[in-house]
Parts: sequence; structure tokens; C-alpha cells
Amino acid sequence: MPQGLQTYDYLVFVLYFIIIASYGFWIYQRKKAVAVNTTDFFLAEGQLTWWAIGASLIASNISAEQFIGMSGNGFRLGLAISAYEWLAAVSLVVVGIFFMPVYLKNKIYTMPQFLKTRYNETVAMMMAIFWLFLYIFVNLTSILYLGSIAINNLTGGAYFHLIMIGLALFALFITLGGMKVIGYTDVIQVLVLTIGGLITTYIALTVVGEKFGFGKNAIAGLNHLINVAPDHFKMIFDKPGVGATQKQIDDYSSLPGLAMMAAGMWVANLNYWGCNQYITQRALGADLKTARSGIFFAAFLKLFMPLLVVIPGIAAYVLFDNGELQSQMIVKGELIQDNAYSSVIGFLPIGLKGLSMAALTAAIVASLAGKANSISTIYSLDIYKKYVNKEASDKKTVSTGRIMIIVSLIIAIIINWNDTLGIGGKGGFEFIQKYTGYISPAIFPVFLLGFFWKKTTSNAALFAMIGGFILSVILKFIPGLIDLQPLYHVGLAVPNAKGLFEIPFLDRMAIVFVLCMIGMYIISIIENRKGVKPNGLEIDASM
Repeated sequence: MPQGLQTYDYLVFVLYFIIIASYGFWIYQRKKAVAVNTTDFFLAEGQLTWWAIGASLIASNISAEQFIGMSGNGFRLGLAISAYEWLAAVSLVVVGIFFMPVYLKNKIYTMPQFLKTRYNETVAMMMAIFWLFLYIFVNLTSILYLGSIAINNLTGGAYFHLIMIGLALFALFITLGGMKVIGYTDVIQVLVLTIGGLITTYIALTVVGEKFGFGKNAIAGLNHLINVAPDHFKMIFDKPGVGATQKQIDDYSSLPGLAMMAAGMWVANLNYWGCNQYITQRALGADLKTARSGIFFAAFLKLFMPLLVVIPGIAAYVLFDNGELQSQMIVKGELIQDNAYSSVIGFLPIGLKGLSMAALTAAIVASLAGKANSISTIYSLDIYKKYVNKEASDKKTVSTGRIMIIVSLIIAIIINWNDTLGIGGKGGFEFIQKYTGYISPAIFPVFLLGFFWKKTTSNAALFAMIGGFILSVILKFIPGLIDLQPLYHVGLAVPNAKGLFEIPFLDRMAIVFVLCMIGMYIISIIENRKGVKPNGLEIDASM
């Protein structure tokens, strides 16, 4: 049975904490000697190498959302959830080749700045507000909650609130140093989380091998997973037919077969990796070659992420199905899928549990720090500097950004204190994807047409932003008003637990994206004929 953390585990964890904090403080002290500069604080302009950019992208992306949420989906859905990771690798290549040259050629430092340059101030302001709400109330909050739950499980289950405050303070310490501190501490973070993740996967597979009579053999353990849980290695789920179980329906709702490959998952990935301040910020301060190399390095690393986060979840499922991990996975009579990863960590030897907890903490803190810095960047440069205090000095703008970091983390702590949003009951990874899905299919068309179709107008962008969000909400709640059973026959609707036919959220994203693109095209053509001249971006094909 898994064992709790021992003294040596805590020593390893504390040693890691001291090393990463000291390194971050050293970088911060070096920066203090230089005059305060907003571009340096928010972007580390010209100071991140390609490997630092790539590592920072991965460290900030792979957080509690992946280690806890995606591993939990590995427990429930299996390897199919890896589609997010593998399509992310392809999306990063697309972003590096096509999106990044546009940003750098036009000296874009924030996403709202892009929208102002391409469209107008109104579009930029509305999008900045959208992003602030999304980053604070969905991303930052859920990452902090999931991370706190995981580490709390590892330490005995009695320190949730204390751990949550500790994670927030650790992230705050790193974030206040600016993007350069985040970028270079992320290099250590990604190294630790990769090593810890690989060790956890290896141990999980050897435990499976040993439990089922194959000895401590990781390959035998993996083969056993494939043999006894073939449904967990199925990549495409079939549309539920007559007599399908509720689990089959729920699985298809999460990953709706081939339909999700048509647009929904591409919208989610390309929007996340190409139009997301939190991600693109790491590359916007570099030259094209450095930025592109860093992005491609991150794409390469993404290919291996399912090995670190999904396979342990599948291992936990097989062990649980055979009587193990009962007390770890069932809390107050309810199966909690997001406990899968922390349950598997319990099998690690003394000392290695501490390293894995350090890896998990690294992932959580890196993601929290990156998200908080992006919140700070958008508020400081796109709201405060433009509308609150236009004459603010660089020093004042940076100090305001630091205050915003503190405020956003306090808000996240307050929301999570009693799980106000119900993150724990939904499965963390899917919670984030669903709520991001209300906005991403409305945002991505604005960027996509803004990049590559100079005739796109500002009113068309406003239509997509506002109309796309409203349409997403309508499609979510329409099952109670209209019978969507006809859509079932074309694979775009499935019955939920109440018997109502609803559209899976990835399919909903695809529908909203297509309608927004059509609407933007029509509005732009009409306005072009009326003499409206949009602000087309400069594109250098040679880049």
C-alpha cells in the first residue's frame, strides 16, 4: 500500500524550495541594479535564450491542470485524453511558423495591443477584460485549487488551506521578480518536474508489474495495462448507440470521437498556444529565430507529456479496479478521479516521494507565477497605463503590476477556500477546458482573420467576441428549451444523465467558431463595400 511522506521526503522538498528560491532571488538582485523597465519586467526582452523560452512554455503549461487534472482524465478516459497534448505539439509548430512572425514584425507585446493595432481600442479593451476574468476566475483559481488538493493528499489530508496559502506565496515570490526571474527559474522547474514525472511513471508501472506477478518490470507493467484495460488505450470514442451506458455517454461527451478533430480541439489548442498572453508572452521579447527555436523545443517536449501524466492515471485505474488505492481514491464515499496522480506517488520510495512532490510543486508554482504575471501585464499595460494613469512612469506601472499580482492571488484563495466554483466535483482538467470554451471560439476567429485577411473590420471582431460568447452560453443551456435529438443522428448531440440531448463542449466550440467566422466574413464584406478601410497588419512573407 502507498505510504505517506517521511522525514527524508520533507528534507528533499525543503532543499528544492531553498535552491529554487535562492536562484530566483539571485536573478532578482542582478536585475535590481538595472533601471526598472516595463518591457523587461513583463517580457524579459532579449534576455531569454531559446531553451529558456521552451522550458518556460512547458513549465507554465504543465501544472496541476496536467499532473492532477489530465492524470485524473487518464484514470477515467485513458490515453485518448493525450490528443490534447499531441495536437498541442502540432499547434506550437503552426504558431512558430505563422503567428510569431506577425507578432514580432509589428512589435506586439500583449494580446490586447495586437487587437488595438489591428482593430481599435474598443476591441482591445473588451478583450482585456474578458481575459482578466478568465485568467483569474478559471485558470489561476483552478490551478491553485488542484495543486492544493494534490499536495494536501500527499501530506495527510489536513492542511489544505495552509498549503494553498503556501503555494500562493511561493508563486508570488517568483512572480514579483518579473518575466526574467520566471523564465530562468522555469528551466529548473521543468527539469525537476520531468525527472520526477518520469520516476513516478516508472514506479507506477513497476508496481503494476509486481502486483500482477510480473516482477518489478515496467515494460511488463505497461503491457498488462494494455491487456486488462484495452478501453483505456482507445484513442477515438464511438458515438453512443442505443443501450449505451452512462459512462460511454459521458466519455463521448468529453471527447466526441472524430468530430472533435474537425475543429473543436484545434480551436482550443491554437487559441491557447497562439492567442494567449500567458503563453506567447514568453516568446514576444525575443528575436524571431530565438522565439521560434524555443517554441519548437516546447513542441518536441509536449510529445512526451502523456508518458508523464496520463500513464500514471491509467495505472491508478487498473490498481483501483483490483482493490488497491481505495482509501486514496474514495473520499467521503465519492470516487475522486483527480486523486489518481497523488495516489500513485505514494508508491515511491522514501526521498523520491519528496522529489515528486517537489516536481508537482514546481509545475503548480511555475503555472501560477506565469498566469499571475500575465494578469499583471494585461492590467498594467492595457488598462492601467491607458485608462487609469496615462502619465504613469515605468516604475509606477511595474509597482501597479506587482499589486495586481497580489490581488489576483488573494481572490483565488478566497474563491477556493470553500470551493465556491465546484472545481472538485467536475474534474479539474475538464473544468478548465469547458469554461475556457465559452470564450476561445469567439476569440480565435478575431485573431485568425486579423492575421491573414486584411479586409476584416473592427465591427466584425466585436460581433465575434460578443456574439460568440452569447452563442456559447445559448448552446450550453438550450437542451432544456429545444429537443436536440435530431443532432444525435449526425453525431453532434448525446443524451446527458437527465435524458436531455446536449452538444459536447468540443463540438459546441467548433459550431461557435464556424458561425463566428461566417459572421465576420459577411460583416466585413458589407462594410468594405461601404468604404470602411480596416487596419491591416504588416506581414513579411520572408519571415
